[in-house]
Amino acid sequence: MAPSVETVTVKESPLPLLGDDPLSPAQWATLLAFADAVVPSIAPSATANPATQLAIGANDYATRLANVQQLAGPDVAPELSAQYLAETPSACPAFRENIQRLMAQYIPADVRKQLLAIFGVLNTRPGALVMTGYSTPFAEQPVNIRIAILQNWMTARTPMFRQLNKMLTSLIKQNWAKSSAALGRVLGFPRVPVHGSVGKGFNFEFIQMPPGVGPETIETDIVIVGSGCGAGVCAKNFAEAGHRVIVVEKSYYWPPEHLPMKETDGFNHLFMNGGFVISDDTSVSVAAGQTFGGGGFVNWSASLQTQGYVRQEWADQGLPFFTSAEFQKSLDAVCQRMGVATDPIKHNPSNNHLLEGARKLGWSHKAVPQNSGGAEHYCGYCSMGCASCEKQGPHVSFLPDAARAGAEFIEGLDIRKILFEKKKGKMVAVGVCGTWASRDEHGGVAGASKTRRNVIIRAKRVVIAGGTMQSPLLLLRSGLKNPNIGRHLHLHPVSFLGAVHKERTDPWEGGILTSVVNEFENLDGKGHGAKLEAVTMLPSVWLTVAPWVGGLEYKDLVPRMKHMAGYFALARDRDTGRVYPDPLDGRCRLSYTLSRFDKKSLLEGVVGLAKLQYVAGASEIFTTIPGCPPFRRTETESEEEDPEGTNNERFQAWLKDVRRTGLPQPETMFMSAHQMGTCRMGASPRTSVVDADGKVWGTEGLYVADASVFPSASGVNPMVTVMGIADWLSRNISARMAREKEVAKL
Repeated sequence: MAPSVETVTVKESPLPLLGDDPLSPAQWATLLAFADAVVPSIAPSATANPATQLAIGANDYATRLANVQQLAGPDVAPELSAQYLAETPSACPAFRENIQRLMAQYIPADVRKQLLAIFGVLNTRPGALVMTGYSTPFAEQPVNIRIAILQNWMTARTPMFRQLNKMLTSLIKQNWAKSSAALGRVLGFPRVPVHGSVGKGFNFEFIQMPPGVGPETIETDIVIVGSGCGAGVCAKNFAEAGHRVIVVEKSYYWPPEHLPMKETDGFNHLFMNGGFVISDDTSVSVAAGQTFGGGGFVNWSASLQTQGYVRQEWADQGLPFFTSAEFQKSLDAVCQRMGVATDPIKHNPSNNHLLEGARKLGWSHKAVPQNSGGAEHYCGYCSMGCASCEKQGPHVSFLPDAARAGAEFIEGLDIRKILFEKKKGKMVAVGVCGTWASRDEHGGVAGASKTRRNVIIRAKRVVIAGGTMQSPLLLLRSGLKNPNIGRHLHLHPVSFLGAVHKERTDPWEGGILTSVVNEFENLDGKGHGAKLEAVTMLPSVWLTVAPWVGGLEYKDLVPRMKHMAGYFALARDRDTGRVYPDPLDGRCRLSYTLSRFDKKSLLEGVVGLAKLQYVAGASEIFTTIPGCPPFRRTETESEEEDPEGTNNERFQAWLKDVRRTGLPQPETMFMSAHQMGTCRMGASPRTSVVDADGKVWGTEGLYVADASVFPSASGVNPMVTVMGIADWLSRNISARMAREKEVAKL
């Protein structure tokens, strides 16, 4: 049965007003000169201003305009296609606002200082000569020269130039896609899913602090820091066992009428650091949910249980629970609560192509179970929040269960420290403290908080579930010295591949990740390899990773997105990095560089994706590897007229080029949506942060229950594994507390 079509009106979710501008007028001129080179205005030579527009011949312009119009379709006026070709980022008011917010709030101070210093150097003749080969300051160059400079940086011998090219082009592409006036209409990208609907969200009641001078003190049995997948399961189990529970979250709850958010608003409201978390070497960009509901609020519904070889690996490290029937019972329990199933799935074109390609090649593949409560959930916008309430994230399932059982909640409370007392020579966690910020006078978060208070929550047990990026920082701020805290970071790094198909795909519609190819998941015989999956196709995500080889080529590529399918190879990374607090402001920083071993897994995955898309009939296949040109099929190589399949000589030659190019650094972009291991579980404090019960070594009453406790990378989307661990840990903690209560009565 076809999904029903419903008109949805979404409430706005305004952002806080911008503060001081960190860029000088000269620095803005340089940055915008870069922006208008990455996404240039294109005009016929006869009318073009060569300083600001990329001039092309009249016939060439007419052909490109006709191509845009054909892709846009008959419902789009020709004037809009011309507007798209003429548009530049600097002409989009929201682009400058986005960049200013990014520079002021989200880029670490040392990185911002370096970037602005480079802009300053480029504003001088000697500096421009050294960095560009021209003595004219960069901002004064005509656009064609600026494009040529960026292209030269792509292949420069000096790694800094390749790194700078990647960083600038990525930031510009993403923020132009968020702010363009023409892009969404040319693509036919609707504000909300075509098949969207608004469900009824749970009416959470949050504790409000009265105005006052000193700290507000609250008492409870168990305080849970964080509100994501681990926190939700813990809260439900504790509350249903009769304990007093308070769940605290530094961010805020967004009900379904605000969802899905616009891409600019969503990244700012729903993700850590505005969605801009990047490794120190700029090789990996990390997306981590930060809202009431955590990563489960913005993930893509994939609900894969921990695989047997991973469970065995963890058991062999002194954690036999992972191969026990009890762990399986916990996994099944959380999946049952979320209605995890494959039967309701309706695959969109991207996932259909993945499955069909794997079938034709005889590769291992399957549908990915979805936590959609038995609903079809044909929605591709979940990264910006799911309005239908079909996706059973923590805020739809476990946290409402906890509330119905008596749990309480606080939003806007940034926990800074865990409180300890010495009892019988042991460090015993007795609570947490932090700073609370209320909503503004309109009930939103765009204005100033009506009330700010320091808050102390005293508790018998403290459960940290702030996620892999934040939980270790809280332990460090609280004075814990275990050298494993923050280390052993796994990221499931991904590399992308795109395919263009003759038919229109509208890739932003439909379930995002409903299929997986497992053919390459165990390349070393020890469980390390790559899984092949479909990616979210929101424009500001996909067009950020889409290859940039020149401004003209990028403008040509973008309108074809409505015929694309996007994929990634995801590595179960063997090698690790670390997170640590920024020395200036304490924000989360990460040090992570892909090893040669893990890059090999990714490269095999990318080659596998290319083969899948070839047999699925793609007319063009492109990687996101710099220096790797796309493969374009000829008419005689159509799927029906190509009996050789992947043995096609031209295709094989292209695959050899892909392998030869590899995944060079620092210019290759990798991304991560899964973070694990920074408070890892183990049999000894010499190698881990928490014991088999989730208790932090060297403490009493302090536990961690999120993906940071994974002993190594899970190899699958971590949500169900987190929930299974949290289910088991929380039941054990609750049982111990009940026994203590009985003993106290004696």
